[in-house]
Formats: sequence, structure tokens, C-alpha cells
Amino acid sequence: MGVPMPAEGTPLEIGKGRVMREGTKVAIFSFGARLAECLNAADELAALGLSTTVADARFAKPLDCQLIHVMAGVPPTDLAYDTALALYAVNLAWAAEKAKAAGIGLVIEPLNPRDAPGYLLNTQEQGAAIVAAIGRDRIALQFDVYHCQTAQGDVTSRLEKLLPFIGHMQLADVPGRHEPGTGEIGWDYVFRRIDELGYAGWIGCEYAPLGDTVEGLAWR
Repeated sequence: MGVPMPAEGTPLEIGKGRVMREGTKVAIFSFGARLAECLNAADELAALGLSTTVADARFAKPLDCQLIHVMAGVPPTDLAYDTALALYAVNLAWAAEKAKAAGIGLVIEPLNPRDAPGYLLNTQEQGAAIVAAIGRDRIALQFDVYHCQTAQGDVTSRLEKLLPFIGHMQLADVPGRHEPGTGEIGWDYVFRRIDELGYAGWIGCEYAPLGDTVEGLAWR
């Protein structure tokens, strides 16, 4: 079973989105690898009488964003891991060259195998090795404290070792992926070490608030 595939794909320009479905009541913007889920949500809304627009914004450049996260995905089970990793690295190198010319940096993020079984990148070191191979001026590591602690632990030691490769950071507590202070991570120490190491980039809060969103910001 399969579908016909063109010999070469048609590249979508960075900075360009596309409207997948036009509606009149609700608009859904798909970022990352969520387009299929957005289209399914549009079908459910349509069944409720809500005409829905779906826009694929994976390649858009909102608010002059300087970083794009290139997800590795889950390779086919019949494809050798080393082969999948090599293909990913080759494609990343090509994309990084195009992105650099457009003034955009790329980041890659290892995900823990509990939340993302089968995902190609599981450890921070895997990500850092790809960054080193392609070049830090073209691509960087997105260091997610939650994924690191869940998959490997030893967060601050890895931060210190891998800091030259890191271009962006994200946080959430473990194990529930809620705001800092709701789990096992010693955030006072983690934040102090981040400051001591001289990290000057952004830190994204990628967590599900345990309760009220505003009250959950008390950890700041």
C-alpha cells in the first residue's frame, strides 16, 4: 500500500504559510507537526456547525522569529537507526544552509522516550553531536530541562558540558510537566547554575499549569 511520490518535493519558502481549509467561524493555526490533528479538530468543529479555517504555519516567520525548531520525528521501524540519523543530519545541513541565508537559525530538541516513544533523538549528547557536525553557526541545541531530567538526569552537569551548543532552553518540572516547584527538580540550584554559566538566551516555559495559569507563575 502507498501513494505516488514525486521524484523531487516542492520546497515551501520560509516565511510563507498556506491555507489548508477555508471557513467562516473559527481559525486554527498549525505550528510544528500538528497539521493532521488540526484538520481532525476542524472536522469535529464542522460536525458541530462551526465552519473552520485551518492554516499551516509550519514554515511561517511570525514576529520575525529568529529560531525554528526542526523536529526529528519517528523513523519507520524497518529503517536502521544509523541510517535514519544520517538522513536526518543530511537534511538538516541542507535546511540550515537555506535558513542561514534567510537570517534564521535552526534548533533541534531531543525528546524523552517516555513521552515520545520511538523519537529519533533521545539524549542531549545526540543533539549536540549533530550540532557539532553541521556547525554551531547554522544550528543549535534546544535544551529542554524536562526532557533531559526525564531521559537522563544530571541536568546541570549536562548544561555545563553542552552550553556551547545550546541556542535555546525550555523548562517544566518532572514528572508531571507542570510549572517549576511542582515536582522533583531543585529549581533554585538549576537557575543559579544557568546564571553562573553565563547563558544569555531565551528560556521557554513549555509546561501545562497545574492550576490557574497566573497563580502558577509564582515560581518566577
